[in-house]
Amino acid sequence: MQTEIKQVRYQHANTYETLNELGAKTKNVWLVFHGIGFLSKYFLRYFDALKEDENYVIAPQAPSKYYLDGKYRHVGASWLTRVDREQETENVLNYIEKVIENERIPSRCNLIVFGFSQGVSIATRLIAKTGLPCEKLVLYAGGLPNELTANDFTSLLENKTKIYSIVGTEDEYINTERLEEETKRLNALFHGTAEQITFDGGHELKKEIINSLAD
Repeated sequence: MQTEIKQVRYQHANTYETLNELGAKTKNVWLVFHGIGFLSKYFLRYFDALKEDENYVIAPQAPSKYYLDGKYRHVGASWLTRVDREQETENVLNYIEKVIENERIPSRCNLIVFGFSQGVSIATRLIAKTGLPCEKLVLYAGGLPNELTANDFTSLLENKTKIYSIVGTEDEYINTERLEEETKRLNALFHGTAEQITFDGGHELKKEIINSLAD
């Protein structure tokens, strides 16, 4: 049996969700990327303790939705898989760029790019491709893509972006060996400028940590 891979291009629409209002008092605009199994509307719940008038949160939605269990009740989503990763990455980043364009984020606001778990790979690929200027880049409990190099983040370092790497001490997906590998990658990509934060807990989001990043 002989098969052939072919490709077509077509228009596609996707939603995203926001929290609070973008107004005159808005200090921080958050661009947040959820992990596997989330939907953007539920991911936003982890940001609901931020000061409403000072923080506006944009949560893009991963495009590949699926049922989380055999009961076909709860739905989650994934950004990418290893299959056709290059093409899927292009699709996802094109979508995110449209979200940013649509939101018209004021230059006076601090942009915080935040990735959790699989969302870390999306956040870093977005910065690497677009050079999107941001005040803070938060890498929370996720891995760094292998194809990225320090050259991809030159503009980020020139702009003196604050970079945070956050992980729980009991994270079931990050053992000691992987943590050492990720730390080496982190230092290589960002020239040792990233601040590493650990907390007591597993593969989970902590509202108190998120709130501290708004200061």
